[in-house]
Amino acid sequence: MSEAALLEEICFVGRSLFERGYVHATAGNISALLEDGSVLITPTDACLGRLTPADLVRVDAAGSVPAGARPSKTIVLHRRIYAAEPAARCVIHTHSTHLVALTLKGVWQDSDVVPPITPYFVMKVGHVPLIPYCRPGDAQVGDLVVDAIAAGQRAGAPLRAVMLDRLGPNVWHESPAAAMAVLEELEETARLWLMTGADTLTEQQIDELRTAFGVRW
Repeated sequence: MSEAALLEEICFVGRSLFERGYVHATAGNISALLEDGSVLITPTDACLGRLTPADLVRVDAAGSVPAGARPSKTIVLHRRIYAAEPAARCVIHTHSTHLVALTLKGVWQDSDVVPPITPYFVMKVGHVPLIPYCRPGDAQVGDLVVDAIAAGQRAGAPLRAVMLDRLGPNVWHESPAAAMAVLEELEETARLWLMTGADTLTEQQIDELRTAFGVRW
């Protein structure tokens, strides 16, 4: 994907998330990793529903930004995710309502904020650990997220998302559209579980997904 096409896709994803209520006001941010190691990221206090390609800030591989530019304060966390997970090419952070509500009410367990209640959650999202509360922009959250990513890699089940307590999910994938799909499936699973308290899939059912689709769970 060309850089111009990537900029357009980030803006499309931001607008789509805003219009469907996954983000509100100036909450949330999106970034994408370029081949040269630089990162395109939404500016601080931006409304994701009104992004234009010219709004995106380019942060070079050394972390330098153009004079006067104000990248999202989560740029440090995004860059640490890219460094820890080679498959990540886009990171999205939102304050999705049902996921944040879940942390306020009580997650399923710290290693999995929602249980595996649907096959597509297991297939498309996977394990989502809870990251203990840190104030927005706290550098400590990067250490916690990197540790969670490393634990997933050691277990043979690489993560595609983490949940920041009281703040919202960070999800990643190979493109903005693919990362948005992970977010959508995760938020929908949280909504379903809050509505129903459904039982999890059985271990046999999860094994069938492993066999049929190569799911790493």
